[in-house]
Amino acid sequence: MSVAEPGAASMAERIAQLRARKEHSLEMGGAEGLRKHRESGRLPVRERIDMLVDPGSWFEIGALALPERRTAKHVPGDAVVTGFGLLDGRRVGVIGIDASVLAGTTAPISMRKQGRLIEHAQRHGFPLVLLCDADGGRMPDVSGWRFSGLPLDFTTFLKPPPGAPVVPRAAAVLGPSYGDSALHASTAHFVVMLQSSSIALSGPSVVEPAIGEKVTDEELGGPAAATEAGNAHLVVETEADAMDAIAAFLSYLPPNSTQEPPWGPPLAPARDPKDLEEIVPLGPRSGYDMRDVFACIADEASILPWADGWAGSVLCALGRIEGRPVGLIGNQPIVRAGALDPAALAKERAFVDLCDTFGLPLVFLHDVPGLMIGRAAERGGILHGYEALVSRIAEATVPKVGVVLRKAYGGGHFAMGGRPTKPDFLFAWPSAELGFMAPETGIRTIHRRKLEAVLAEQGPEAHAALVSELTAEWNADAEPWEAAAHLSLDDVIEPADTRRVVATAIAIAAHGRFGG
Repeated sequence: MSVAEPGAASMAERIAQLRARKEHSLEMGGAEGLRKHRESGRLPVRERIDMLVDPGSWFEIGALALPERRTAKHVPGDAVVTGFGLLDGRRVGVIGIDASVLAGTTAPISMRKQGRLIEHAQRHGFPLVLLCDADGGRMPDVSGWRFSGLPLDFTTFLKPPPGAPVVPRAAAVLGPSYGDSALHASTAHFVVMLQSSSIALSGPSVVEPAIGEKVTDEELGGPAAATEAGNAHLVVETEADAMDAIAAFLSYLPPNSTQEPPWGPPLAPARDPKDLEEIVPLGPRSGYDMRDVFACIADEASILPWADGWAGSVLCALGRIEGRPVGLIGNQPIVRAGALDPAALAKERAFVDLCDTFGLPLVFLHDVPGLMIGRAAERGGILHGYEALVSRIAEATVPKVGVVLRKAYGGGHFAMGGRPTKPDFLFAWPSAELGFMAPETGIRTIHRRKLEAVLAEQGPEAHAALVSELTAEWNADAEPWEAAAHLSLDDVIEPADTRRVVATAIAIAAHGRFGG
């Protein structure tokens, strides 16, 4: 039995002091701060965490942290809550910004807390969840010389050190998120935001005095602006929906890039694969929704769209085929006929990188008329975007399986995992057309002088007859039969067999590294 020195506090008194400090640390913004926070339609950070992690699993660190620069105002945890919990039984690290106190602004201690949590997640190899809701840096805590000395290690804050495993990062934008919160979200593999939230480098209160531009939160970084810019991958109505979306996203991924993705129970697809014969029309100009094709290939209720609001001519989604997590990439014919512009190339490259990093096989569904051309495309960086995408697809080591549904022309074919990008398997439907250009463009480019001469010398009827003849020749060469005969395709398959063929091809390509 220990005996305290005369005048020293007893252990019971020390424990009572600890409990009082712990209780004080849970106050967040206090009664008034929490009232204002709730009135804005937002939940307190600790309720958000309780909604995210499994009951009874929360393990907090840094709860007793306080600002370097103390004032009369109590700032529990320096406006951020950090710790670990289980999400569907799997360990995650959580950073939750507490916007009920000082608008969740960032200061040196709060940044150090965040850095510590990130280091733990990366060192021990489990996902990181970021709950974003902050109004940038705190003044004067980060002003002047203090800004340069912030405890921010970009080798861990933004990405893992070279050679270290990558951990999945998921972010929920739950209110106005500027500065540090926006930077957090920019590092995430998946960003879900509320309809009522916004995200930008700097908020309206900084933008107007800096450059004279008067904007609202929504105009600057609301859901429409954020999704168009590729800053958010999914928009939902409620905070509960946001937590469900994060749980769904992480369910497809392993804890880190050294481990195999978790399988789910194999389920039948939402739609009968035989429906593919009716879903995709034969006419190359007829529109349809590629989401309906996804529904015939992926397991029922397994499709999670990824950035549908960004670059809509290409669709990316996480899904499962016979229980195995996969990445689905398909052209969207009802948006610019599925042609790929610079934004679509950037979106697809980011998705390919996500899947390759975490071991998800890639399934490419081709129905692409080519790359966008013209002044806007060139000024938007179409050349660099195209080179970066096809190089990233070629470098990917996960199983890659492609199916040409209808058309695959020019650089668009390569940007969708065509033969030069080294797919493990490449198939086509009997309706497929492959070539350097679409027929109507190709014959008018290659045979321009001949067509002009016939029109001038023999008239419109002869010109139309020649166009018809040249188109028939072009189409005959574009059909899949010669491609299959010369092994540019591994096989021509019936649409109804697509799911079965893709599943088997992935199992073969995954044998060894992924356990087949």
